[in-house]
Amino acid sequence: MRRGCRNFSGGESMSDLPITYRGVVYPWQCDHMGHLNVMWYVGKFDEATWQYFAMLGLSPSFLREQNRGMAAVQQNITYKRELRAGDVVAVRSGVLEIKEKAIRFFHEMLNEETGEVSAISEMTAVHLDTVRRKSCPFPTQFVERAGQAVVKRTSEAR
Repeated sequence: MRRGCRNFSGGESMSDLPITYRGVVYPWQCDHMGHLNVMWYVGKFDEATWQYFAMLGLSPSFLREQNRGMAAVQQNITYKRELRAGDVVAVRSGVLEIKEKAIRFFHEMLNEETGEVSAISEMTAVHLDTVRRKSCPFPTQFVERAGQAVVKRTSEAR
């Protein structure tokens, strides 16, 4: 489903995407070379994921009350620029594709001082019935909101 598809190669820019995480790189998150360790990229992207799902209608209360959950089934991260202790970061997120039971989306982590993209995470997640332990359809409202948020990424935006 690609309703409301936006293309970010023309008049719009990635800065039009919602910010789903803001934070800082702490010294204890850095590896022996002084760079943000890969495990912390994953953690920051995870926090952005839950913020984004809530923005689209999958709130923590909905998931708990309806016995629903989400499972990541694929995640690919591209590291573009190193982050160091003290760097202030933001993550912007967008939907690439929405299906009945699965969503494919991405996050871009930016160094807020320089504006450079530090890393990109592309993920696929499946909606679950936590009692039956099986995939299940997303709520209609979520599919509609996610469909309106679909963006077409160009090679420049990756």
